[in-house]
Amino acid sequence: MTKKQRALEVIELLKQQYPDAICSLEYTDPFQLLVSTRLAAQCTDARVNMVTPALFAKYPTPQVMATATPEEIEPFIRSCGLYKTKARDLALLSRMLCEEFGGEVPDTLEQLTRLPGIGRKTANLVCGDIFGKPAVVTDTHCIRISGRLHLTDSKDPYKVEMALKKLLPPEESNDFCHRLVLFGRDICSARSPKCGICPLAHLCPSAEHK
Repeated sequence: MTKKQRALEVIELLKQQYPDAICSLEYTDPFQLLVSTRLAAQCTDARVNMVTPALFAKYPTPQVMATATPEEIEPFIRSCGLYKTKARDLALLSRMLCEEFGGEVPDTLEQLTRLPGIGRKTANLVCGDIFGKPAVVTDTHCIRISGRLHLTDSKDPYKVEMALKKLLPPEESNDFCHRLVLFGRDICSARSPKCGICPLAHLCPSAEHK
């Protein structure tokens, strides 16, 4: 079985396991997803979802957040970790959105990654979820599980992204990454993967076959 064949089978099995491929971050517009994803770095989505309602009530748009100092943003996101750096990035990216993009979130990887604190993972998520573009979001679940399935042979996010782009049908790539997050939380965890109940075990070279 080739890598591409394995990838296609994995896609279909994950579709059966997780019909609804949705982002676990809660948001109502592109700006909220951008901010939430920045906050999610080294922090759980559940924690981010706890702090963003108050943050967005105070700063609902880039125009409003652009008027805030990092010190004013910090109390809202303190529990997310690395809050000083994240507060600085949120203030700066809001200003840049207003000054260079008319207060709108841009729709290309190149423009998004120009924003302070926004890397390829966040940019891909926004491009995929907001603008419906093919995107590969290489978070920790994606990197770990793709490696275990021998779809990729690197832990470098960029190399994993490029490898998966060659294997995944473009129209499936964004949902595939969302499903990997759900699968990674439920079954293929970092420390104790549940190979005995895994629907992908027969395809996985790393599975612990009992």
